[in-house]
Amino acid sequence: MIWLAAGGAMVCAVVLAWRAQAWFAPALRRYREVYTQEAGLRLSEVFLFIDPAQLWVGAVACAALAAALIFSITGSGVAAAIGAVLAARVPRGLVDALRRRRARRFEQQLPMALLMLASALRAGVALATGLRHVVEQSHAPLAQEFGLMLREQRMGVPWDAALENLHGRMPADSTSLVVAAMRIAAQTGGNLAEALESIAHTLRARLQLQAKLLALTSQGRLQAWIVGALPILLLAVLNRLEPEIMGLLWSTPMGWAVLAVVAVLEIVGVLLIRRIIRIDI
Repeated sequence: MIWLAAGGAMVCAVVLAWRAQAWFAPALRRYREVYTQEAGLRLSEVFLFIDPAQLWVGAVACAALAAALIFSITGSGVAAAIGAVLAARVPRGLVDALRRRRARRFEQQLPMALLMLASALRAGVALATGLRHVVEQSHAPLAQEFGLMLREQRMGVPWDAALENLHGRMPADSTSLVVAAMRIAAQTGGNLAEALESIAHTLRARLQLQAKLLALTSQGRLQAWIVGALPILLLAVLNRLEPEIMGLLWSTPMGWAVLAVVAVLEIVGVLLIRRIIRIDI
């Protein structure tokens, strides 16, 4: 009788697992398609020619490794699941960090490129020729973006559309000023060299002010890192010193509730500090 009950339970478990797989497989497939499509767009924006499927494999590998590591340390399936979800976003976070770093470098290169272009225009060079000289004398990412804009124009894309594509790839205030100046000069005429030179001086002054603010708020950012890391370090130390007492924190519903409250307060504190030290120019 016991064997019959065990066999029935096993059959029920197999049926439930099969039904769960039949339901989760299409959803996972759709999520993978959306993930790879968005990853392909993000990678193309930073000129990284990597197969998006590799990014998906990296996300799955990070999730599996994080889940295994957290479960081996804490023995909690809930903590392992949360860690897997967070770790799955690591590859996308790295791509987003590369995009932000590339955008900052583009803004730093833009004032000098505008001064070069303004000098070429004052010397009587056409705008397309001046842009080509800027591309030849500059480095990535500015050379990549302006070079792509010139290639689009040679392939028949209208000038306004090429400028709009540049602004779509680099959605910053500095790019908006440059695009507006070039578009107005192409449609109505005017002294484009003087406008570009004025924009370059404005952008350079803005970058200097941003650097000064970054230096003045460095202490606040360090405090945010310390506040964020201190509870995690205390949990690790206490878990090492008193594993039996800390085991209640990892394996009981009350302990999970305490961890959830700590995580929420931690996130709120870091966000508040970042909001205080963030100054938009």
